[in-house]
This record gives sequence, C-alpha cells and structure tokens, in this order.
Amino acid sequence: MPLSDDQNSDSDSSRLSESTASSSDSEYSRQSFNSDSSSKPSSPASSPPKMVTFDELMAAARNLTDLTLAHEIAVNANFCIKHEDLPQNSLVGTVKRIVHKAFWDHLESELNEDPPEYEHAIKLFEEIKEILLSFLTPGANRIQNQICEVLDTDLIRQQAEHNAVDIHGLANYIINTMGKLCAPIRDNDIKQLKATDNIVELLRQIFHVLDLMKMDMANYTIQCLRPYLQRNLVDYERTKFQEILEETPSALDLTTEWIKESIEDELSSISDESSSTSGADHSSKSNISPTLVLNNGYLKLLQWDYHKTIPETLITDEVRLQELREKLNQLKIIACVCLITNNMVGAAIVDVPDFADQLKRVSVPLLEGMSKKTFDLKEALNAIGVQICSKVNGCLSERGLPTLSAETQNNLMGQIASIVEENNPVCSLIDKRIQLFMKSLLALPSVQKCMPAVPGGLSVIQTEMEFVGSQYASIVNFNKQVYGPFYANILRKLLFPEAPIGKTETEAPTN
Repeated sequence: MPLSDDQNSDSDSSRLSESTASSSDSEYSRQSFNSDSSSKPSSPASSPPKMVTFDELMAAARNLTDLTLAHEIAVNANFCIKHEDLPQNSLVGTVKRIVHKAFWDHLESELNEDPPEYEHAIKLFEEIKEILLSFLTPGANRIQNQICEVLDTDLIRQQAEHNAVDIHGLANYIINTMGKLCAPIRDNDIKQLKATDNIVELLRQIFHVLDLMKMDMANYTIQCLRPYLQRNLVDYERTKFQEILEETPSALDLTTEWIKESIEDELSSISDESSSTSGADHSSKSNISPTLVLNNGYLKLLQWDYHKTIPETLITDEVRLQELREKLNQLKIIACVCLITNNMVGAAIVDVPDFADQLKRVSVPLLEGMSKKTFDLKEALNAIGVQICSKVNGCLSERGLPTLSAETQNNLMGQIASIVEENNPVCSLIDKRIQLFMKSLLALPSVQKCMPAVPGGLSVIQTEMEFVGSQYASIVNFNKQVYGPFYANILRKLLFPEAPIGKTETEAPTN
C-alpha cells in the first residue's frame, strides 16, 4: 500500500515552525558555539567509535522508519494510506493472481465434496473473527462476546463433523457485523456482499472489504495521531534521531560533509571579496557566522543532485525539497521566457494588459513533466517560442500594428531556445535572483507575517515564488528546531576546534 502525498500539503508544516526563524539567529550565534553548552539539556550526545552489529543496524533502521512516518503524518495533512492493486502485467501481480486463484479454486472443490470438507473454510472464519475483533474499541464487550460465540471455531468444527455447518448463515452474520463496524464509505461494498450468492466468491469479497476496512481504520488512527504528533514532533524526532546516532555513530557523516562544504564555500566567498587567499585560514573561520553557514547549506538543497544521498538530517523532507527544486526550475524557465520576450518586443506590447500573465499561461502547460527523464526541454522551448511569437503577433494585429518580421521571430525563438544552454546569461541572472529571494526568506524572523521584496525580473512569478518560498522556509525552520543541537556540535567542531566542548559530547538530550 503506497503512501499518498500532495506537494501542496507541505505548507501545513508551517504551523509547526511559526516562530523558529526568529530564534535561529540566537540559537546559532557565535557566542553559543564558543561557550560551554553543558547547561543545554537539548544538546545531543555523540557516541565514541564502535563496531555496529546487524541487530543495532536494524534497530536504527526501525527508528528511521518511525521517525520518517511520524514526520510525514504531522507535516502532510493529506497523508493517508491508499489501496492499490498491482499492475496486471507485473510479475508480482501475475504470481499473486495465480496463487490466489489456486487457493480459492481448492476451497471451492473442498466445499463441493460430498460430504463437504470445511477445514480451510474454518481457518478463514477464524481469521475473519480476529480481524473483526481488531476493529472493536475497548469496552465493546457485548459485540465482542457475540463475535466469539458465533465464530467459535471449536463449535464450527464439531458441526462440520456432523455435516451441520450453516456456512451461509455464518457469512451473513459476518456481513451484518461488518456493516455495523465499517465507515459509511463502505456501505455500498456491504450491499454488494449481500447480493453475492456463491459462497466462495462471497468469502473472497469479504476479505477484500475487510482489507479496505483495515485501511480505513489505519487512516482514522493517523487522523487521531496527527494533532498529538504536531504538538510533540520536535522532541520526538530529536529523540529518535539521537537513538539512531547511538546505534550508528556514522549517522551524521553526510550532514557533517554538507556543513563542511558550506563553510568552504563561505571561506571562498570571503577570499574572493578580499582578493586574497590569506584570509582563508583558521583565523578567518572564527569570523564566519554559523547561521550564515547553515542557511547557505540549506540554499544548496535547491540545486541538489538528488541522485546523491541527501544529508541524514534532511531525509524526512527529501521528497518535498526535490519537488520544490523542480518547481523552481520550472519558474526559472518561465521568468527567462518573459524577460527575453519583454526585452525584444516589450515596446510594442507595453500597453497590453496582463501580457506577462498571458506569456506564463502559454509556457506552463508546455513545461509540465519537466522533471521526468523523458522530458525534452529543448523541444519544449522551441514550442514555447512558436507560441510566444503567435501570441505577440495576435496582440499586435488586434492593435492595428505590423506583426513581427521573420528575422525578429527567428531571433526571439532562438534566444528562448538558448535558455537550455549552459551558462546562458539570462538563465544565470534569473537563477541568482531566485537564490537571493530564497536567501532573504531565511533571514526573516517570520515568513508568515511578511515576505521579502521580489527581485527584478521575477514579478511575473511572484505569487508562485512566495508560495514555494513559504513552503521552503517552513521546512528549513522546522529542521533547525529539530536538529539545531546536532548542527551546533558539528559547527563548533569545524569552526572552533579549540573551544571547550563541555558535557555536550557525553550527555543525551533530556527534552
């Protein structure tokens, strides 16, 4: 049963991190990284190097599964379990159908014997009884006793010995009980069961509907858990990750490398600004803002190659971050198309209302599926160029102006097609402005209360940028809340290796 996801649901995580950005600067201030942090109960403990056994590795895997599931339930309001049949032409689906058909055919042959053989049917009734009992809430003693009495397998076996089993009566009781316990959405399924006469087909459909009811119960449990997880998710995730770290001490290696690369990038930037490499030594590290290092690391995730493994502390949000990166890539192309078009023919259509939005509406459908491997961006840009020329000529004709010359159209389509080329100046400019906008978002105390000004050239995608930006900031700020103490230890070691470590290295978090 795959897990359902909706990219627009990520904004629901914002309520978990509403005030995080305002506290992140103080949490990662230079003073905190130089000082003894033993008084912080939330600081994680690091384990000494050790051999990891298979059992410890499996325990860490279970903790990671629990952490990922809890995070998904809490931050994704549309998260649920869905029933999905295997593809007809798949090997697994074919094997499953063959095995199931053989089982039900064998059951039918047993029930058609004279006298009938009920042993397999009795085992099915026993399994059905356990499933029905699992749906009951504590205190439902009357219906529990009734189920146990009617589906008493010992009694059914005694009846089978005397060929006195009322198998249709048992099936009808099961259907009526399912009707009392199921969600309203399953009422039609129950009606279809009542209309089925063949006992073998009826038993098969009963198990199918019971599977759907189990799925409904799981989703109901998820809905009940969600508010609790949202209130306690920070502590829960931090505690679970600490358990993973204790089982596998290397569980922060990729995160450490990610932060280290961000430090090196910042040192390189400082070196370029000063036009000297002498500043890029240990003394310059102490002047680097830990918050800036961490924010720059988060910005790299918007251009991350997701064929590589993401830092361990961001695994729970990997899919959301990848979707944001793909959406930003699409928005970047749209902004480039609009900027090129305005630069070439803007004077002719300057008075056309909402012309930029018209260009966007032309481009968006042709860029759908841009993240797929089979997507041909160059072909899509050629098609966009043709559509843009047609749209511009249509606007010019409506205003009684001469349409674009063949040379101008070819030039416009050529520039749009060149967006795909590496180091394209327009694409590089738009990319830098998108990065600037996202960087400004991370510096704000609260994204919910205000948005930074959108840089020039991005006004056509302002609404989409603000939506994507709010999702991105929510993910980042919540990640800081959960893993801030772990990041603090890593940054302290990398930026201030001579600073006292204190008890932080040996004590587990207490909150």
